[in-house]
Amino acid sequence: MAYRIVWSRTSQRDLRDLVRFISKDSPQRAELFGYRIIARVEMLQEQPRLGRVVPEFKHPDFHEVIVSPYRVIYRIKDGSGLVEVIRVWHAARDTPELEIE
Repeated sequence: MAYRIVWSRTSQRDLRDLVRFISKDSPQRAELFGYRIIARVEMLQEQPRLGRVVPEFKHPDFHEVIVSPYRVIYRIKDGSGLVEVIRVWHAARDTPELEIE
């Protein structure tokens, strides 16, 4: 069963901000990197447990995939067949803040 991908508002803003930041140096590189992150997230439709459990949270529903140097943090909702992208976080930053509903 394919999972449906949903991006939280915060994760959409994270992605937009990182692409804008990179585009200051290279708009083409920024666009390619943004698409690289999206492509990696789309892989989660078929393999939602592709990423590891987020070490800081140690909760089996919260996983991350690394698209260096960013961490894409997501929650798996098996009951509804959903993968919710929560944050796109630079790996050098402290523990990501999560707004969980």
